[in-house]
Amino acid sequence: MRNRELAKMFSHLALYLAMRDVPFKPQAYERAAFALESLAEDVQDIYKRQGTAGLEKIPGVGKGIAGHIEEYLRTGKVRNYEKEQKRMPVDLDELTSVEGVGPKAVAELYKRLKIKNLKDLEKAALAGKIRKLPRFGAKTEQNILQGIALVRRSSGRWLLGNIFPYVQEYTQLLQNSSFAKEVVPAGSFRRMRETVGDIDILATSKKPQKLIDFFLAEVKYKKIWGKGPTKVSVRTEYGFDIDLRVLPEETFGAGLQYFTGSKEHNVKLRTLAIKKGFKVSEYGVFSFRSGKRVACRTEEDVYGALGLSYIEPELREDTGEIEEVLKGKSPKIISYDSLQGDLQVQTNWTDGEHSIEEMAKEAKRQGLSYIAITDHTRDLAMTGGSDEKKLLKQMAEIDRVNKRASGITVLKGAEVNIRKDGTLDIADTALAKLDVVGASVHSLFKLPKKEMTARIIRAMENPHVDILFHPTGRIIQKREPYEVDMDAVIKAAKRTRTLLEVNAYPERLDLKDSDIRKAVEAGTALVIDSDAHRKEHFSVLRYGIAQARRGWAKASDVANTLPLAKFLKKLKN
Repeated sequence: MRNRELAKMFSHLALYLAMRDVPFKPQAYERAAFALESLAEDVQDIYKRQGTAGLEKIPGVGKGIAGHIEEYLRTGKVRNYEKEQKRMPVDLDELTSVEGVGPKAVAELYKRLKIKNLKDLEKAALAGKIRKLPRFGAKTEQNILQGIALVRRSSGRWLLGNIFPYVQEYTQLLQNSSFAKEVVPAGSFRRMRETVGDIDILATSKKPQKLIDFFLAEVKYKKIWGKGPTKVSVRTEYGFDIDLRVLPEETFGAGLQYFTGSKEHNVKLRTLAIKKGFKVSEYGVFSFRSGKRVACRTEEDVYGALGLSYIEPELREDTGEIEEVLKGKSPKIISYDSLQGDLQVQTNWTDGEHSIEEMAKEAKRQGLSYIAITDHTRDLAMTGGSDEKKLLKQMAEIDRVNKRASGITVLKGAEVNIRKDGTLDIADTALAKLDVVGASVHSLFKLPKKEMTARIIRAMENPHVDILFHPTGRIIQKREPYEVDMDAVIKAAKRTRTLLEVNAYPERLDLKDSDIRKAVEAGTALVIDSDAHRKEHFSVLRYGIAQARRGWAKASDVANTLPLAKFLKKLKN
């Protein structure tokens, strides 16, 4: 699909124009990029069928941007984009991957130090050149070096939410061919790890060579690492590797189990098999005594042959899942269709893209029955955060939306800021009028652990705070979690009846799986939220559910699996 190629180009155009302080256009290109990323149909098919008129019907795509799309589909280029690249020849993806390096910083660094990429940035920082620039300083330079180190540690891995659409596309492509019967992604992707390296796709086919040839003809790649009659490995043009393996139908389950992993889970499984007189491999389960293969067609067969019930892929990390199943306590983790509400939704009242009504309609379309509008508050001035007066106006607007809406309830809420001392930036008298209050840390991330922990716990002790949003503040591959005693926070959350959020946004996935497991074991209730700033963001809820599954959470551990009336009773306010 050309959608993602164009989306990336328009995202970059938005950054280039933001560097030059061009008004309005950056936002227009960002809207178009989001629209194309979430578009189910290939933009090329729309153009073939309806021409430029069809392109202009895509939400967020006006006449000018439709012209760029047409130019790209016809020539493979967009002149405006190439012009901006020549004006500012920098690697935007590399530089902006470092926390604190936004488009304005990129422009300043290129203008003054000719920094084009991560290597240039690191060299300049190590030489002490960045601290000498206006509005940078020694602290910023040190933060940049720490950010570069984090980026380098994360090198070669993709955020689950970023790689998910590609894997979906390739899987569907193979499934729709006339050569494949079963097609299933495996590896860390199937286990829904928060970051993913290489992609493994397994398939069955009566014509393996034809399926591999079809794959190579349809997928854009830079390099073929290896090719045989039943396997091919490529580096895609997007920079990640895919291994396609074509397995015999009769051993597909064994292969799927083996290539899903994890390595540690499989080692534990093989150890158990040996104790029971079996050998497990990608080809099946074999009896040591007879040498016969006893199971291999399905994963259920493989686990069943060893006296185990089926273990969900998200649990296969050797964190006690095999031992639990052996005890007859197979974890009943939350299903992907369990959520009834979303408790963190931003709108165009602050830094969101769409109106309250637009967000409500989309949430209903996505199958939710309630949402809470939680725009930012006073301290986040850069987002147009609400004070008490603005909150009252928004509450009145929510009342109007609810009168017009059917099948969805919009709750009045806010994402209030936790200040350094644990107090909040909105008065309790205003918070008392809201249905849902979420609190979160947005600044001073580097407080000492003891001070940060006390700060957060004091906020949770406020009788109006219902949810602690993105509890550790991490941004995966970009910002480390702040130092906080999560055991103490989990304990305090249970004591104060504060719900802990599992933030589903791919860059956050906060809480992480191990902390979710701790919360579940402590009996502390959770919520899973999208942190949506646009209509399209409701789709990220799947990643939050996956994270909860990896943390062994059941539906009963997650408050927003409840219908509205029961959910409201879970709130302490």
